[in-house]
Amino acid sequence: MPHLENMVLCRESQVSILQSLFGERHHFSFPSIFIYGHTASGKTYVTQTLLRTLELPHVFVNCVECFSLRLLLEQILNKLNHLSSSEGGCSTQITCETFNDFVRLFKQVTKAESLKDQTVYIVLDKAEYLRDMEANLLPGFLRLQELADRNVTVLFLSEIVWEKFRPNTGCFEPFVLYFPDYSIGNLQKILSHDHPPEYSADFYAAYINILLGVFYTVCRDLKELRHLAVLNFPKYCEPVVKGEANERDTRKLWRNIEPHLKRAMQTVYLREISSSQWEMLQKDDIDPAQLKGLSAYTHVELPYYSKFILIAAYLASYNPARTDKRFFLKHHGKIKKTNFLKKHEKITSLVTLQLLTLVGHDDQLDGPKYKCTVSLDFIRAIARTVNFDIIKYLYDFL
Repeated sequence: MPHLENMVLCRESQVSILQSLFGERHHFSFPSIFIYGHTASGKTYVTQTLLRTLELPHVFVNCVECFSLRLLLEQILNKLNHLSSSEGGCSTQITCETFNDFVRLFKQVTKAESLKDQTVYIVLDKAEYLRDMEANLLPGFLRLQELADRNVTVLFLSEIVWEKFRPNTGCFEPFVLYFPDYSIGNLQKILSHDHPPEYSADFYAAYINILLGVFYTVCRDLKELRHLAVLNFPKYCEPVVKGEANERDTRKLWRNIEPHLKRAMQTVYLREISSSQWEMLQKDDIDPAQLKGLSAYTHVELPYYSKFILIAAYLASYNPARTDKRFFLKHHGKIKKTNFLKKHEKITSLVTLQLLTLVGHDDQLDGPKYKCTVSLDFIRAIARTVNFDIIKYLYDFL
């Protein structure tokens, strides 16, 4: 389907497999399909685009939003009821508290003429959250087609592999489909496809090539890269707009955008300022210090205790070890050495955000070692949010 191929780039293999599994409308599809891959690998977009483009009856539910069994089951049933209603809506809300009730009510809802003789698809996004619910829920969804005796397929979208998802008690095995990360070539093709109509495709492709050259080593999230591309493009084409360069002056355009991309490197994922504020900062005559709330990293949203972990990591990274007693002990004397972070998992999010980086080998006997990679301005802003005067504890300021 050419129209679908233009909408879903670099996922031809996955689209082809899903279309084969779906078959014709009246065919019984595979009872359950498990789709997994890292964040921003196209799982949700491809699934939704395919179901909408083929106009297949489906309901889409986010398991993060539906955090309880009742919320989850009722949302599925009410969305199905909305689909089956000839008026485009329903007068009463369906209530459901157990999975047994769900199977019974599901049979009733799918009796509707509009859903007869065709496969109904239930898409459960962020499906890993199902593991925290009742033990019978996941096995029940996996064999809903059998339990309800209806033409239904349940699609699970998750970021974890099926082997870590499978219940210990055993269950019906779904069809497993993997969405690999986008390669740099894939990202180049997808992002270049978004080029503004007022500029040539080659000009925008050259910009995307520069953007990926800067950010690909630290960020491979398509959503984040797309955000960065839109945010920084006006600065890239500024010399062209002013008549100081043409679209082929790649070197001049690069020199103009390079300092701004380096500054943007410090904001990847964190969203400490809004897009409109970032555009203000792109102006050469604007001093960031003069803009209220725009001081770098003022609004980084980290959990309360993670801020203290980051502060401690910064002090440990930049203070000589011999100064620890001077700064942190009231009475100098022997003190039992304790491991502040005993588990590797306690600092996972800070490493993911690239606020900490692993140094040395992670197989060391005394555990992995990390170094804080943030700037002084960053850590001072973080410390202010918890009323901690970090300057008093830094050896360089003595």
